[in-house]
Amino acid sequence: MDAHTPSFGRSYARVGPRMDARGAADHRRRLVQAAHGAVVEIGAGYGATFPFYPSAVTGVLALEPDPTLRALALAAAATAPVPVTVLDGVAESLPAPDGSVDVVVSSLVLCSVAEPSAALAEAVRVLKPGGQLLFYEHVRSAHRVLGFAEDLLTPLWSRLAGGCHPNRDTAATIVRAGLAVESLDRFGFAVLPGNPPLAHVLGVAVKV
Repeated sequence: MDAHTPSFGRSYARVGPRMDARGAADHRRRLVQAAHGAVVEIGAGYGATFPFYPSAVTGVLALEPDPTLRALALAAAATAPVPVTVLDGVAESLPAPDGSVDVVVSSLVLCSVAEPSAALAEAVRVLKPGGQLLFYEHVRSAHRVLGFAEDLLTPLWSRLAGGCHPNRDTAATIVRAGLAVESLDRFGFAVLPGNPPLAHVLGVAVKV
């Protein structure tokens, strides 16, 4: 999860495990089941995906800008089933050479980066031809009224929630970045008790 303030990082560190217990952990497991080779994970948060990386992964470079979350990710990396290196970094500037990465993983990140197109351009740059972007994101509702409500809420919500934009059409942005979406599962998920189900997508896109 990309974040912009330490206070948001502390809040997400408390809320994230509750989301995981309600089903987000299963979504993360599905997200990385196809991961292999050299992986870059953007906005790694507290390392919630680390336990699920399969043995086909040779190493993960995990980037997290928030100091609170990064410290938790470092602890999670110590018990991960594959080698994980955690660094301070952002999705818009990946510390990897062109065409050097097999997989880029984005788990609830592209809603909050300042420039999703810049982050995806970086993903395209570092991916090898045929490399994969594995993404799990919450997105704008396809329901007309709910989508309009999300549009109205976004300016305030983004200030309160670490830059999160609940009204982004992330799948369309991925396509505009030049990636080919190979699979896309769209579903509703209530992240906390009492919350309405929000639209989420989980999918695979390929650099062609």
